[in-house]
Amino acid sequence: MSRIRALVTGASGTIGHAIARKLATCDMDLILHYHTHREKTEHLADELRGDGIDVALCGFDVGDAPATRHSLGEILETGPIQVLINNAGLFDDAPMAGMSQGQWRRVVDACLNGFYNVTQPLLMPMMSTRWGRIISITSVSGVIGNRGQANYAAAKAGIHAASRSLALEVASRGITVNCIAPGIIRSVQTEKLFSPESIGQMVPAKRMGEPEDVAELVVFLASKQASYITGQIIGINGGMA
Repeated sequence: MSRIRALVTGASGTIGHAIARKLATCDMDLILHYHTHREKTEHLADELRGDGIDVALCGFDVGDAPATRHSLGEILETGPIQVLINNAGLFDDAPMAGMSQGQWRRVVDACLNGFYNVTQPLLMPMMSTRWGRIISITSVSGVIGNRGQANYAAAKAGIHAASRSLALEVASRGITVNCIAPGIIRSVQTEKLFSPESIGQMVPAKRMGEPEDVAELVVFLASKQASYITGQIIGINGGMA
């Protein structure tokens, strides 16, 4: 029986790194995606290869449909992807009254259209194996909204709705489709944006989450033990919603 292959998009980011490292413990071959941060992704790949993990890299803009389809076509030549982690995305915040059309489109293209661009080409090969896991990393903003993030919240909420619909379409093929909606997760960026005082006011748990918190849930949802969990939006947010 061939080994399961897992694709992690946005593997260069803090959460993407944690997910890749955790999946590397699950006896899967990994394909790590990057767009602008190739060097960081190569460093991670080298680290995992040093532990004996089969790791490949792929680089493209998930918001660019033709480029995404071309790159995924090359990957599929050597077999299906059965575990897909949709983690790539970006944000470009502004109050909606001052948000440009470019800001709106960039975020929707990278997040919501990126979900379609990556997921759709992988579905038929995945369905032919009658087993698969599609896990999208979204945001608490897509559940409760957030000031200055109308574009980001709309894109993430769109992934929630699309995932629920897709879950119904592929459940009979042994494929589950779920979303993880993190709140404030520790990174260099969030530590600059949020003071301990503000975290205490915003988060009932009074602390940031850790990237590993998200990665642990990804690993469980990707496992055989999670075969009856599908169409769900699972928050990791310390009680924010």
